[in-house]
Amino acid sequence: MFKTKITKEEVNQMPVVFFEGKITIVDDLSKIQPAIEELRKSRIVGIDTETKPSFTRGIHYKVSLVQISTLDHCFLFRLNKISFPPALAEFLADERVKKIGLSLRDDFSGLNKHHAFIPANSIDIQTIIQSYGILELSLQKIYAILYGKKISKSQRLTNWESPELTGLQQRYAATDAWASLKIYLQLMNEKKLPKKELDKILLENALEQRELREQQAAYNQPETPVL
Repeated sequence: MFKTKITKEEVNQMPVVFFEGKITIVDDLSKIQPAIEELRKSRIVGIDTETKPSFTRGIHYKVSLVQISTLDHCFLFRLNKISFPPALAEFLADERVKKIGLSLRDDFSGLNKHHAFIPANSIDIQTIIQSYGILELSLQKIYAILYGKKISKSQRLTNWESPELTGLQQRYAATDAWASLKIYLQLMNEKKLPKKELDKILLENALEQRELREQQAAYNQPETPVL
């Protein structure tokens, strides 16, 4: 049985993991079709997206990057340079290839602002992870529970529309897509918890959360003035 939760402090004590496979940057129209053809050879891939961060209220950017990874090869589609090519939209809507990610609703919503499409055969880790007794929802914490290693988030707020992506940006982006795939494949080798056992974990967590809320409310309550 896995740990149900893990603290940030515990995660920070773990060794850092990065994707160590091949990374191919797709930043030119001529590179799109070869990349898609290579990905179609896989029955299952991990996906993720990155967006240029905005530090000004009211200003938002479209998705800058789509990462699609097998266990040993990750393709980085730079949408800020090639837009959202129809071939990529068709791949994401292809029933024959399973797509694994985390918080996919947000990713697909962002991509639909580029070009409307209907994703198919996709699985969001957040929708299945609880069945294995894990109550965390972040990629970093889920990976830490399963593998005892830390995914670095140091590049998350960097500029994903820079003329050239740094080596660290490339590894960070590839790692997130690859990690989603690794998590899913590991879970498929595990048994889901029996309903009775899962209900017990959920009840204990609900009681713990209620106790924390009550403690917080008591802490925030103003002191009664002394007359």
